Amino acid sequence: SFKIVKISLYAAVAAQSLCAAAFNGNYLARKPSILRKSIIRLSMSSVGDTPSSRPQFVDIGANLLDDMYQGIYREKERHEPDLSNVLERAFNTHLSQAIITAGTISESRDALLLANSDDRLYCTVGIHPTRCLQELGEDESLYETKLEELRNIVKSGSSSVVAIGECGLDYDRTQFCPIPVQTAGFIAQLALAREFDLPLFLHNRNTGTDLLEVMKKHGKGLRGVVHTFDDTLELAQEFVELGLYIGINGCSLKKEENMEVVKMLPLDRLLLETDCPWCDIRPTHAGNSYIQTRFEPIKKETKYVEGCYVKNRYEPCHIIQVAEVVAGIKGISVDVLSEITLKNSRDLFKLP
Repeated sequence: SFKIVKISLYAAVAAQSLCAAAFNGNYLARKPSILRKSIIRLSMSSVGDTPSSRPQFVDIGANLLDDMYQGIYREKERHEPDLSNVLERAFNTHLSQAIITAGTISESRDALLLANSDDRLYCTVGIHPTRCLQELGEDESLYETKLEELRNIVKSGSSSVVAIGECGLDYDRTQFCPIPVQTAGFIAQLALAREFDLPLFLHNRNTGTDLLEVMKKHGKGLRGVVHTFDDTLELAQEFVELGLYIGINGCSLKKEENMEVVKMLPLDRLLLETDCPWCDIRPTHAGNSYIQTRFEPIKKETKYVEGCYVKNRYEPCHIIQVAEVVAGIKGISVDVLSEITLKNSRDLFKLP
């Protein structure tokens, strides 16, 4: 019953000529100097003003440092880096601002470097729960040296660093980091958020109420968002009572029970994200029926064509799809949802 709006290749990439060759280096972690050159080229290019006639959104969680935007999939190079094109078509459609998520100390530096390339980009600084063992180790007496590195990144970030994270707990992937180390690393980052008066970008996967209890004990009074929320309404309500926001993306909209939770969440506590390149809304997902905007053409990464969308690789431009599903569930217009979530995002992260 919904009108399908197709974003053509030509409309999406009409202004790409000035930065089509940007990010033409190798994988950023291996070639940070290439990343810097690419960012300079991106910042000099004309990305285009966001169309005022379209509803605008902040993507509060975008993994723009992911290999896929460098053309690398499962450690195989499939095409040239296309992050500049990805950002351009996002800002030319429904994206107002985006927050780049980081999960290690080095990623925090790279995220800040990328955020500094465009005044519509911001970043988090922090350590993902599955990386705490790798980044911090098991000896808490040695944490201070690593935390000082994070402090220095935050201090150098000025207004570009808008949150501490991605931090929290993840019980699905304890093979990468045992729960005690995750917990210690999380508590240390709560102190960092308090020190700098920054909100938290929280990761919570299959932890029952453990993350909630840590927040009650060590994070009382801190602001933040529980991103990619896909748990129960009761848990969401507990987080909201602590003053936290709930982040919704495609992974929050897979099942009917997920959608029932979203339906009951207060609008003044909702934030939208893509968690790109992950969490795409697929035809088998319950929320798919609400999507009105489809992006074409779509190619597999092995058959990549410049300017195309890659199959199952989400981008910040897909924030409109998340918005359409949430608006449909809530029974409100996308325009109204845009106004509410823009305010929520800017209130939490103190964005202009």
